[in-house]
Amino acid sequence: MQTRRSNQQTISNTLSALSRGFDAVATWVTQLSWWKFFLFAALMIVAGKILQDELFSGSEEEIVRTEHHARRPEPTVTIDDSGIHINPGKNSRRGPITINPEVEAAKAEAAAKAAVAAQAKAEEARIAAEEKAADAASKAVGTAEPAVPAPPAPPAPPAPAAGKAGTGHPVTKTIRGANGEEVHIDLPPQIGEELSNAIEAAVDDAAEAKARSYHKQASTWFTSFVWLLILALFGTKALVGGKKRAEAEMQSATAAAERESMQRQLSEAKMQAMQAQVEPHFLFNTLASVEHLIETNPPRASAMQRTLIQYLRAVLPQMRDNNLVTNLGREVDMVKSYLDLLKMRMEERLTVELHVPEGLRSAAFPPMMLQSMVENAIKHGLECKPEGGHLAVTAEVVDSKLRVTVADDGVGFGVMPSKGTGLGLSNIRERLKLLHGDAGHLHIAANQPTGVIATIEVPYQLAPK
Repeated sequence: MQTRRSNQQTISNTLSALSRGFDAVATWVTQLSWWKFFLFAALMIVAGKILQDELFSGSEEEIVRTEHHARRPEPTVTIDDSGIHINPGKNSRRGPITINPEVEAAKAEAAAKAAVAAQAKAEEARIAAEEKAADAASKAVGTAEPAVPAPPAPPAPPAPAAGKAGTGHPVTKTIRGANGEEVHIDLPPQIGEELSNAIEAAVDDAAEAKARSYHKQASTWFTSFVWLLILALFGTKALVGGKKRAEAEMQSATAAAERESMQRQLSEAKMQAMQAQVEPHFLFNTLASVEHLIETNPPRASAMQRTLIQYLRAVLPQMRDNNLVTNLGREVDMVKSYLDLLKMRMEERLTVELHVPEGLRSAAFPPMMLQSMVENAIKHGLECKPEGGHLAVTAEVVDSKLRVTVADDGVGFGVMPSKGTGLGLSNIRERLKLLHGDAGHLHIAANQPTGVIATIEVPYQLAPK
C-alpha cells in the first residue's frame, strides 16, 4: 500500500512538473513577437544543422572512406543452375572459373578410377619384378629353394578430401541447395582461398551497408526532431497565445483597475480633507463678522447670530456630505444664504447679482468651490473697500464646458494685506486637478476698471442624483 502511494505521488509530481514546464514555455513563446519567433526558429534550424554535422558527419566520412578503401577488386561468386561461377577479380592471374558439380564429380570419379588402375599396374609390376629377382637368384644358387612371394603391400591411402587454403591440399566446400540437398565440392587451394575472400568481402559489405542505414536513420531522426520542436512551438504560440494574451490583458486590466481605485480613494481622501479645511474657514469668517458687529452694533450682531444659526441648520447637513461632486443649484443656494448673512453686516455697501440659468442648476460642480470664491471676493476685494462694491455670479456653457464666474469691483490684487489662511485658491486648484485633471481650470484676471474676475471651468455633465 505504501509503495502504491509512493508511485502515485511520484506520478503526480512528474505531471505537475511537466505542466509547470509547459506553462512556462508557453508563456515565454507567447510573449515573443512573430518576427522574434521566426528569428528564433531560423537560429534553431542553423544550430540543428551544425550539431547534426558535428554528430554525424565524422562517422559518415569514416564510413565512406572505409567503403572506398574496401572497394578493391574482390572475387565474386555466383551460383546458378549451370554451376558455381568464380570471378577472382582484376588483380588475379586466373581468369573466371566455372565449377559444375556434376562435371567435377565425374572428374573426381574418373581420377579415382585412374588412380586405382595406376595402383593396380604398379602392384603387378612390383610382383613381376620380385618374381624375376627370385628366378635369377635360383639360377645362381642352383640348389636354393624357390622364393616365397611376399605378401602384397596394402593399397595407398586416397588423397585427402579436404584441406586448408594455401597449404597445397584441395579444399572441400559444402553448398546447400534450395531443396536442402548438400553438395560437397573439392576445390584447388587457390580457388578455395579466393572463394573464402569473396565470402568475407560479402559479409563486410553487408555489415557496412547496415551501419550506413543506421547512421542515415539517426541523422533523419535528429532533423525530424528539430522540425517537430519548431512546429510544436509554432502551434503553442498560435493556439495558446490567444489565451495567454487574454489572461495577461485581464491581469493588466485588473491591476490597472486596482491602481485606479486606489488612486481614486486617495484623491477622495485628499479632497475630503481639503473640503474639511474649507468648512472651518467659512465658519471662522462668519463668526469674525458676528464678533465685529457685537463691538459696533450689538442688536445687528444678535440678529446676524440668529440668521447664522438658521443658516447652519439648513446648510451643515449638506456640507457634511462626503460627495465629491454635487450640483450647481445646491452650491448657488448655499452662496445666496451666505451673502444674505453678509448683507446684514455690510448693508448698502454690498450689492449682489446672480445669473444662473435654471437649466444649469442640475450640472455637476465640486462642492464648496463657489462659496470659497465668493468668500475671497468679499474678504479681499469688497470688505476692505470703504464704499463697498458689487458682486456678480454667472454660469454658462462654452465649448462643452461649464464656466462659473465670480466678478467683483473691489480693490484688486495686492492692495490690502491678506489676513486669511491662504487655503482658498490653492485648495480650489488642487481639487480641480484631482477631480478633472487637465480638463479643470481656475483663471484669475483683473476686472475693469477695478476688481478681480475668477473663473472655474469644468467639463459639462449632469450631476448624479
